[in-house]
Amino acid sequence: MTRSYRYQVVDVFTQTPLEGNPLAVFLDAANLDAATMQRIALELNLAETAFIVPSQRSDCVARLRIFTPRKEMEFAGHPTIGSAFLLSKGRDFCVEENVGVVPIFVDGAMLWLRTPPITDGPTLERATAGALLTLAPADLLDATPQVLSAGNPTLYIAVKDPATVDRAALDTATWKTAQRIYPDQLCVFVFAPTATGAYARMFAPEFGVVEDPATGSSTGPLALYMRRHGMTNAQRFVSEQGTKMGRRSLLHVRLSGSDIDVGGYVTPIIEAQLHL
Repeated sequence: MTRSYRYQVVDVFTQTPLEGNPLAVFLDAANLDAATMQRIALELNLAETAFIVPSQRSDCVARLRIFTPRKEMEFAGHPTIGSAFLLSKGRDFCVEENVGVVPIFVDGAMLWLRTPPITDGPTLERATAGALLTLAPADLLDATPQVLSAGNPTLYIAVKDPATVDRAALDTATWKTAQRIYPDQLCVFVFAPTATGAYARMFAPEFGVVEDPATGSSTGPLALYMRRHGMTNAQRFVSEQGTKMGRRSLLHVRLSGSDIDVGGYVTPIIEAQLHL
């Protein structure tokens, strides 16, 4: 017997339709198993697809299962913000993800997530990091590239200006060398500090994502990385991502003590049904 599943597509980290990072959200996925969720994510072929299921935790309104076309994520930012937009009733709440409880804060039309605890990973030589992005060592800032993770391990590479960010292209041969420092799947985040925050791009070929228009899970650790290397002391800033690929996204960051929140706007664009 055919069953229908209702879903919506929203553009996250934008107020402009067809910009930001598109996300499909299945509003009632309790009857879907993980294997089917993965096949649906591959079918839709967006950077990520979110499935809302009941949470067993009394302090969470729902559990989010988040899939790229290739794998389930422990934590992801734009699916959290996009799903929170559809779950929101105008007050703060929490959702459960594989990484644990993620607090959501509602500020008018803007939604914020609290970044989970960040762990330090290995570093990479600047020359190798430059080659990874088909850039010269002189194009990089004097900050050691490093893997940080709030549930989504990401290699951060700081370069001199936004034009250099736009020139970056992932080199598959060097990628194999870079993988030796971190055997698990890894994102590569290249950015340049700006007067208002950062200008960034993110590549995740192992996740089935050639380039991601907006990566909320990597933006919290970005703030930590920038602070550590003296690139910002602001309590709030904006990371612009996706512009090079025609999907301009604005990821807002606010810092308070050890807490890092990432926020943005959400624009709904599609309501649909999937029949299985």
